[in-house]
Amino acid sequence: MIQHPVIAIDGPAGAGKSTVARALARRLGFFLLDTGAIYRSLALFAQQQGVSWADGPRLGALAETLPIRFGRGEEDGAVFLADQTVTTAIRTPEVSLGASQVSAHPEVRAMLLGLQRHLSRSGPCVVEGRDIGTVVLPDAPLKIFLTASPEVRAERRQKELEARGVKADATATRREQEERDRRDLTRATAPLKCAEDAVLFDTSEHSIEQVIDELVATAKQRLSL
Repeated sequence: MIQHPVIAIDGPAGAGKSTVARALARRLGFFLLDTGAIYRSLALFAQQQGVSWADGPRLGALAETLPIRFGRGEEDGAVFLADQTVTTAIRTPEVSLGASQVSAHPEVRAMLLGLQRHLSRSGPCVVEGRDIGTVVLPDAPLKIFLTASPEVRAERRQKELEARGVKADATATRREQEERDRRDLTRATAPLKCAEDAVLFDTSEHSIEQVIDELVATAKQRLSL
C-alpha cells in the first residue's frame, strides 16, 4: 500500500514524459524516479559486460546486481552505474533501442519490478515509464498517460538529439521510433497501454509549459496538495 503521494506517468517515446516528469517533480517538491533510465542503464551495462540484448536469462542475472544510483540534491537528475556517471551515455539512439529490447524480457522485468517499487516507497515521487500505472504501481493515487502524434514525437526526438550534439537523420529517427513503438506495444510482458483510471493527455498541440501547468493543477486537486 502506497503511504504517500505518488504520480505515475506513462506514455510512448517522444510524448514529453521525461521533461514533464522532471519539471512536475520540481514544481511539487517530489523526487523523480525515471524507470526508463534503469532499463537504459541495464542495456549499457550489458553492452559493457559483453551480454547480448537478446539473452533474457543473462540479462536477468545482470539486473539482479545492477549497480545503479540516482543523484539527489545537487546531483539531481544524474544517473550512476557504480562509479560511472552515465547520464548522457544512456540517452544515445543505440542504447535507447537496447533499452527497448532488454525491457521485453520477462526475466528482466521481474527482477527490476521490486527495485522500482522499493525506490518509489522512499517518499513523495513522480514515477515515469511505460508500465507504471498498469504494472509497477497499479495503486498509484494519480496516473497520467501522455501521448502525441507520431510526427510530433519524431520531431521532438530529432531536436532532443541535436541539442545534445548527436547527429541524427530524420528518416532514421522516425524509423527507430516506429520500431520502438511496435516493440513496446506488442511485447508479451507488460506492454505499453493506458491504465483505465489514468488521465489521458495529448501533448501534440501544447507547449511543455502548458502541459506542466495543467498537470500541476490536476495533481493538487487529485492529491489534495
